[in-house]
Amino acid sequence: MRYSPHFLFLVFLSPHIGHVGATASEIAINERGYFESSTLNVMVFDDYYPEGHQGGVSIIQHGSRIATNGDIRLSRDPGQWQPVPAKVDREVDKENQRIATNLKFPNESKTLQGFNPMPDPGLNFTYRIEVIGIKDGVRIKVHLNESVPKSLIGKLRFNLEIFPTLVFGKSFILDDNTGYFPRQANGALSPDENGRLEIEALATGHHLTIAPEDELNCLTIISKEEEMELLDGRGRHNNGWFVLSSKIPEGLTHDALQWDIIGHPSDKWTPPTTLLLSQIGYHPKQDKFAYIECPKTADPTSQSAVLERFDAENGWKVILEQNPRLWGQFLRYQYGIFDFSSIEKPGLYRLRYGDEISHAFQISESIYERHVWQPTVEYFLPVQMCHMRVNEKYRVWHDLCHEDDALMAPVNINHFDGYKQGPETLTDFKPFDPVPNLDVGGWHDAGDYDLRVESQAGTVYTLALAYELFHPDIDQTSIDQRSKIVEIHQPDNQNDILQQIEHGLLTILNGYKSLGRLYRGIITPSLRQYVLLGDASAMTDGIVHKNTDPEANKDGVWYMKVTNSQTVQMDPHELELGFEHIETGLDDRLVFTEENPYRSLEVAAALACAARVMKETHAELSNRSLSTAIALWDIYSESDDERLWPSKAKAAAELLKTTNSTIYREFFLKHQEPILANFLRSGQSVAVAVPLLKTPSFTTAATLAAQQFVTELSELQGQTPFAVPYKPNIWGDGWKIQKFGVQQYFLHKTWPELFPKENLFRALNFILGCHPGPNGASFVSGVGANSVLTAYGVNRADWSYTPGGSISGTALIRPDFPELLEWPYLWQQTEYVLGGGATNFMFLVLATEELLSE
Repeated sequence: MRYSPHFLFLVFLSPHIGHVGATASEIAINERGYFESSTLNVMVFDDYYPEGHQGGVSIIQHGSRIATNGDIRLSRDPGQWQPVPAKVDREVDKENQRIATNLKFPNESKTLQGFNPMPDPGLNFTYRIEVIGIKDGVRIKVHLNESVPKSLIGKLRFNLEIFPTLVFGKSFILDDNTGYFPRQANGALSPDENGRLEIEALATGHHLTIAPEDELNCLTIISKEEEMELLDGRGRHNNGWFVLSSKIPEGLTHDALQWDIIGHPSDKWTPPTTLLLSQIGYHPKQDKFAYIECPKTADPTSQSAVLERFDAENGWKVILEQNPRLWGQFLRYQYGIFDFSSIEKPGLYRLRYGDEISHAFQISESIYERHVWQPTVEYFLPVQMCHMRVNEKYRVWHDLCHEDDALMAPVNINHFDGYKQGPETLTDFKPFDPVPNLDVGGWHDAGDYDLRVESQAGTVYTLALAYELFHPDIDQTSIDQRSKIVEIHQPDNQNDILQQIEHGLLTILNGYKSLGRLYRGIITPSLRQYVLLGDASAMTDGIVHKNTDPEANKDGVWYMKVTNSQTVQMDPHELELGFEHIETGLDDRLVFTEENPYRSLEVAAALACAARVMKETHAELSNRSLSTAIALWDIYSESDDERLWPSKAKAAAELLKTTNSTIYREFFLKHQEPILANFLRSGQSVAVAVPLLKTPSFTTAATLAAQQFVTELSELQGQTPFAVPYKPNIWGDGWKIQKFGVQQYFLHKTWPELFPKENLFRALNFILGCHPGPNGASFVSGVGANSVLTAYGVNRADWSYTPGGSISGTALIRPDFPELLEWPYLWQQTEYVLGGGATNFMFLVLATEELLSE
């Protein structure tokens, strides 16, 4: 291997290459099992979501995750659907300051499995990643259990991904090569020896310094033997990051590759103290808490917090000064709680703590009346509407889309977004038969443009509950189902919420009528269409196609027509590799079916609820909704699956409220024990049923179950300073916390002595800014002084947002780093969804307003 003179000079003189072991370095493995110094953290396979840029070896410097996914991959620029390895085991050796992880290909849990099925890599390969503490950083060693297979020579890579936002416009030096990190991908692409397009490296070499002019983000990476390539992964994938990549050399096993990653500690950086409070403010009557988030070595009670009120004549005036109450450590921070609930005088306020000053916020009786839940109805729901053209004055959010919905999905396939069609279509339709009446209604789920039945039903359900309970009067949008045109901010003398409920019912009921059952989902057939970033109308040509090719589903592998009458295999791996060879004539979406009692009962509950609120204005839809709900109940309520009791209770409660039939009354009384056994999931439905049943024995048993749940709930609330259950998996926990808040409303209404309304307020405040991490933005775009304005929605490629969309929120980089990045492609942090999300937020705001007005 050749070395440049520049490289040898740098290695010889580098002050950062220290001896292995904790004694020679400030960095050491901490009690949570990762490397830590005052400015640098290195996590080693604590996380398990590399397809979402969250896994492998991760580098956090000066409080920001600058690099991640340090691991072996099968490509120098892998995308979302490329194979990832499985972690076999992980060893933390504090004595020798090393963490070692054994990994393997294939990863059976993700190979053609789940919502992000990955192709079979076609190899059995095991290896070991060893990370050792050195001065100011770590040394990464790659050990193979066998030499690189011939089929992977030159292709097997060790990669590290660099987070783009932190380095945009900043420079790098890689040996003698200098350059900067461009804001947009500028190419260049050229074919390799197999004709596959490859990104040309920004630079190659052995010694890389990232952002030398930026004290906080400067990082050095040195490869001992193998050359490194610095790539712009966005050249092939819009959601890619910058990638540093080295080939795994052939013929070597032990010490096959070695990199040193060196941090650059800055004296100018101190761990931040963050003031977390509602981004919109507070009602005079509600509890008011601000959270002082400090480094884990600090004491948030050591100084006072100061509440100031603005006076037009005298400026900011101190109203309250007191030391915060110590809550203790949560994740990597210490928390203090500043309680200013006693302050009820309306006005404009701010909070000071040391050098930190919060945004200005209101205390006002009208705080929830405007600009809070309304953007969800005025913007987000209209923008997500499928089968419509959506205008906003001069702007077209998207043109009329998906007029060719939909073809029956072929059998025995696992779609790349997790949809599965079994050995039968479960209908009278054959694979690729056009299914009529699906070209109306529905909302695109998140930024994927698909229609999931649970998303449609969940949105209908929450809208119907909100309308029934709070009667919000809103007419800001014109929705014309006949012309299929939506005009934002143009009233049409019809309640917008009722019109949105109608739009959701149309897709559910039409699907049921045509298929004789619920659809599972409607989604594009090709990956190239699926990843569309732009106008939804560009996804299809609006012409219904029918594939009559007898080979269309040969050997259980999904094939589809192309324009030259040939067939191409729908192989996500090949499509991921740059979308070559994709000129499809069949661009119609496919409709999937399934036998799923859980989803069917959830839909039945939504339809039963919608039937009530639509009765006066949309009688025909109301009748269809109720009859369909009853039909679904009749089919699935007899299922003996014990996991279905909460869903059965939900459907029975809504059908009882709509019909007052003894059938559903007797169901609760007959099955009281299994319904109450899982109060966490069935509590909301039980709370609805108790006042309807008016049966003392059931009320007594339900109240006992509620009391027992209070104990469980108190334990969950006590685990965080924010008094809400917070246990994120991959996605941020915002949607679940909103759902928790909605549940608390119904529990409070039935058992106010057990479930205080403050539980709901705290869930709402979590969404509005009272959540962990230094980014205290509101999770609802366009709502509050600071909110997430770069989100994973339909316009994410523009680094933009949709007002009223609710993101999943702050994710957890394991084991203890809460993160909410300004980056439009991290779905697990900033994705919008239907079926909960924004509509649950809308419900929470309306419920809070009602409870505070009592």
